[in-house]
Amino acid sequence: MVFGCVLDGAGGCRMLDWQEAQAWTPLHATDVLWLHMDRTVPGVSEWLHAALPASDATMDVLISNETRPRVFREGDGLINILRGVNFNPGDVPEDMIAMQVWAEKNRVITLRRRRLQTPRDVLASLQDAGTGPRTAGDLVMALTRELIGKITQAIVAMNDRIDELEADAAAATPKTLVEEIGGIRRTCLAFKRYLSPQYDALLQLQRDPPDWMSASNRNMVREMLDRLTRNLEDLDVSKESALVLQDDLNNRAASEMNRTMFIFSIIAAIFLPLGFVTGLLGINVGGMPGVDSSGAFWITVAILAVLVGLEFLLFKLMKWI
Repeated sequence: MVFGCVLDGAGGCRMLDWQEAQAWTPLHATDVLWLHMDRTVPGVSEWLHAALPASDATMDVLISNETRPRVFREGDGLINILRGVNFNPGDVPEDMIAMQVWAEKNRVITLRRRRLQTPRDVLASLQDAGTGPRTAGDLVMALTRELIGKITQAIVAMNDRIDELEADAAAATPKTLVEEIGGIRRTCLAFKRYLSPQYDALLQLQRDPPDWMSASNRNMVREMLDRLTRNLEDLDVSKESALVLQDDLNNRAASEMNRTMFIFSIIAAIFLPLGFVTGLLGINVGGMPGVDSSGAFWITVAILAVLVGLEFLLFKLMKWI
């Protein structure tokens, strides 16, 4: 157990140790036990099988590493598998972390394989301000809202970064920009991989909520669906913006390459006649004019200079330079 507490029904909680959590039974209809557990610890799977009224198939979903977002019911229990942004040091946000939730009217169990910030934030609202969830339905909604809120923050930060790249595109090096834009596009794909099924999961919860979820909880599901819709739309815009920016960079690089090739072509065109003349005068055969004249070299240089001037004039008339 990472931590355990009992909601007091007034926005606060009382912390429990593992022994108290194992022996806990609700004294009032409004009592809610929340256990946040690390499912990689040996013995957690066995305890879940003994403590939860769930089938083996459902247990496999709760402790599995293959955690595609989904929501379904089993009896009075709600199984909620969602993904959250990875803010752990050294990791990347798009490497989203799964949180498995088993929820009943008087008990909520959250399971994680890697550290996730969301449960800590919800616990802080219970401990510090006393403005946390009051019921099991409120707790499930608070966890889901925090997960989606952090996803929204990550997408907004990514959109802001795209705006910065667009503003700095002229000054930055294309190679650096292309690498960063490629990372943004991969991030968009990773987010969308989980957000699309996450939307479907919440849609299923909206269609078939358990009886212990209140009307305000169901309204919250509707609002989170709307937020996820906006997130998916923002991801599409981010992906298209990154693609447009990458196309602009590719066009700019192609234009610079074409200009460089054009300059080399002009230089080659200038020196081609000069090379022909000097090559012709350099052949080692009899009868070459000016061989015995001391001024023939300077006459040749003057002819070449005139030839270069005529070439520049011709290129100017043709608007090549």
